[in-house]
Amino acid sequence: MAIEQVPQEKFKGHQPFNPPENSDQETDALTPRKNPLIEKWLGQLAEKGLFGRPYVQDYLYDQKRRNCRPNTIRNNFVTLRIFLSYLKEKGRTSLETITREDLSSFIEHEQDRGMQPNTVSTRLRWLYAFVRYLVDREVAHPDLLKRKLRVRLPEALPRAIDPEDVQQFLAVIENPRDRAMILLLLRTGMRIGELLATNMSEVNLRDKQIIIMEAQKTRVGRVAYLSEDAGQALTVWLKKRDPAKERLFYGQGRPRLGYTAARVRFVKYLEKAGLAHKGYSLHCLRHTCATELLNAGMRLECLQQLLGHSSIEMTRRYARLTDNTRREEYFRAMTIIEKGELYGHYRRHPELPPVLEETELLRPHP
Repeated sequence: MAIEQVPQEKFKGHQPFNPPENSDQETDALTPRKNPLIEKWLGQLAEKGLFGRPYVQDYLYDQKRRNCRPNTIRNNFVTLRIFLSYLKEKGRTSLETITREDLSSFIEHEQDRGMQPNTVSTRLRWLYAFVRYLVDREVAHPDLLKRKLRVRLPEALPRAIDPEDVQQFLAVIENPRDRAMILLLLRTGMRIGELLATNMSEVNLRDKQIIIMEAQKTRVGRVAYLSEDAGQALTVWLKKRDPAKERLFYGQGRPRLGYTAARVRFVKYLEKAGLAHKGYSLHCLRHTCATELLNAGMRLECLQQLLGHSSIEMTRRYARLTDNTRREEYFRAMTIIEKGELYGHYRRHPELPPVLEETELLRPHP
């Protein structure tokens, strides 16, 4: 990997950012109100003897002010904690002296630890966000943001559940709540987190739709539509559920059903249907919905809106998986090949235009 060297001396900008000497000061204008979770995470830096806490503190509170999700803030902190631990092992003592080589070797370190490419790429993206924050405050050298490092990711196709397996799987689900939950995931393409966060006020049986006020990833609202079988399963569940509960799905003695509990139920039904060995996950239900809609002729642009994808390129992955036109063209051509109906030894197909006569090819150029 080509490394662009950056001077090791501290970058001296016009108006450098000066973090508070005491990161616990209640008077810090940038952190007017302490957040228990952020303070707990910052305490981990002190416990490990890591430098850079004032900068990390300011960065995390800035994310909170920008209304980032708690999980986003936590994941950013985990990345920074791992990075700072790595810098400490290398003998670094401040963030002002980090170089492009430090970023590069950190990525290689994560790869050597066996981290998956997607994980490494995500951590690199979060790390660059922090570096941008430092550069904007003239703490780090601007050259760190030139020719950013990239981790090449495999373009894996989304995995859908085989049609025969879908029927086999649904046949073993008798519990009204679980059947409604699985069919909603299968027919709406909702993410499991979005479905578990759905309130009864967002369900409209008359119009056969569920309003997703804020998408789990993009934070953009959309509408999910209910198929006939999903609507029927949901109607059965609504007759049995506790009307006092706010969430559409809830656990025993709990106001909502958690992801772990939903996954346990899903795995239980896979085992009951004899499909546990196939490695299906809850997210495969979303992939299956998208695949079946495309196979039924839905346009990519429409599917993009239904799934809540921010980019149509994400939706296009399903087209690579389910392009029936390409499939039909292949088998039509292969049938000709297998029957030996090719035109001689690679002779011209009758539908192709004839090659120019030799006399035309060799005639003098005007």
